[in-house]
Amino acid sequence: MKAFFRIPLVRALLVLGVIIVLGMIFNADGAFFKWGTHRDMLRQISVFAILACGMTVVIITAGIDLSVGSVLGLSAVSFAIFSIHWQWPAWAAIPAVLLMGAACGGASGLLVGRFRLQPFIVTLAMMVFARGVAKYISGGRKISTYVQDADGTFQALDLPRVFGAIDSRVLGGNVSVVTLIFLACLGLSWVLLARLRPGRYIYAVGGNEEAARLSGVPVIRAKVLAYCLSGVFAAMAGICQAAQERQGDPEAGATYELTAIAIVVIGGTSLMGGRGGVLLTLFGVLTIGYLEKILSINAVGEAGRLMLTGAIIVGAVLLQRPRKL
Repeated sequence: MKAFFRIPLVRALLVLGVIIVLGMIFNADGAFFKWGTHRDMLRQISVFAILACGMTVVIITAGIDLSVGSVLGLSAVSFAIFSIHWQWPAWAAIPAVLLMGAACGGASGLLVGRFRLQPFIVTLAMMVFARGVAKYISGGRKISTYVQDADGTFQALDLPRVFGAIDSRVLGGNVSVVTLIFLACLGLSWVLLARLRPGRYIYAVGGNEEAARLSGVPVIRAKVLAYCLSGVFAAMAGICQAAQERQGDPEAGATYELTAIAIVVIGGTSLMGGRGGVLLTLFGVLTIGYLEKILSINAVGEAGRLMLTGAIIVGAVLLQRPRKL
């Protein structure tokens, strides 16, 4: 029985089950039992969930990526500039932003893999750098449909259709597009980690980097791939954030990396590397998402919500910690 509860999936399900039971008890006059509550929860958590997919891959390599929130902000600003101000079509703006995210992640991965710098320091530097670039290209202002002319007057531009498409609902209005984007990112991460050779390399690097190197595993390429994927997902999250806010905010994504890390850890992926996966991260996403939604529908104040969220995160991690015989 003790061995059964040491399984990360079982522990993640147990934590999620506790949160669901709390939602059923404190249901806010039945609001928790309505589909709209669950649909809105998935929409609200999807941006964090996309970040968590990339964070999972990085953490499996025994690394960390503190830059995802800033890359999200840079991507949101860039997407707004490309789409609104420069009026690029979606087929050009989206790949350009994703390439920018891949470049940020690839640079971090190269510094971590090739030069063997600490992931914490490298991604902290990238976090500051990307945020600075976002503020520089935006002039420190939000990029919206209102543009100031040379004479000081403001002109209102049309919002590109891609913004409405990303922020829309499908399947009879029951599922948000951003939720489908998150599921696509989840599926891509799962295929990489569970079905492709580079995924096995990523696990090997996280389990024992020196042993992996001696076994012929391309350690540098594996790390660069992991951080590149994290950068791409951060860029996609930035696109979704811009679409939801209908603007590019250079401050967007601040502290989002902390939530992404919490989601991954609550799901059961080890910060020591070599163990875990995105399916566990899915349970972390649902745990944090439902926790935030339950506190919201019960009108818990921001101070109380922050304290309760922090306490439950610590409790969940303690519950998932392997116990010695």
